[in-house]
Amino acid sequence: MLTLNEQEETVTDKIISAIADYIQIEPMQIAPVSILSFPGLEIRQHQRRVLQNGEEINLTRLEYSTLVLLASNPGIVLTRAQIFEAVWNMDSDSCQSSISTVICNLRKKIEPDSKNPTYIKTVLGVGYKFDIKNAG
Repeated sequence: MLTLNEQEETVTDKIISAIADYIQIEPMQIAPVSILSFPGLEIRQHQRRVLQNGEEINLTRLEYSTLVLLASNPGIVLTRAQIFEAVWNMDSDSCQSSISTVICNLRKKIEPDSKNPTYIKTVLGVGYKFDIKNAG
């Protein structure tokens, strides 16, 4: 962070005004508040928080990123490779067990009954999807 006194700030403003004609300065855009809301589950992306029936759920980085990816694409089947590449930011050579472990842990934390999941459905032989019926 740069701290300027009043004289330095005035000089800086004059410099910016002088070069503004030569370069395009875009005003900073603040991203809209992004909340994914489903019955019993709320994902507050701007705060990186997940609430289940109003109670905060602590998720690891991988669990959170996987949940946001699935919930942002309700009803769309994502393969294990697609999830791995999006969340881990790596090519998916041996991702099967990593994805299964994260999904299992995520279900234990957000599902009312992890053995009979409401939100994250398995599509046998393909991958996973966030159940569109619970998407609002």
